[in-house]
Amino acid sequence: MKKAIVIVALAFAVVALMGCPSLNLPQLVSSTGAVGSKTGEASGSVILGMFGDVDAGAITAAKNGGITKVGVVDVAVKNMLGGLVVTYTTTVSGE
Repeated sequence: MKKAIVIVALAFAVVALMGCPSLNLPQLVSSTGAVGSKTGEASGSVILGMFGDVDAGAITAAKNGGITKVGVVDVAVKNMLGGLVVTYTTTVSGE
């Protein structure tokens, strides 16, 4: 019986760890299409889907880069440890 529990636990661990590779899904959203000379970035992480202070919006990224006229917004979501830690990064370029 003990062996069966160990085998089931190992199988569960293998399946859970299959989602561990980092995943980066950039999404491009454009308002004017002009890339611009300035860039700003905002990012934040969430742990277990509920812990974290995430202010990774386009407005924050634009403020961080001193941008008043947004040209291109790029959003990347990086999923680590099978979704236990998710990092959101927004990069804004413009003038």
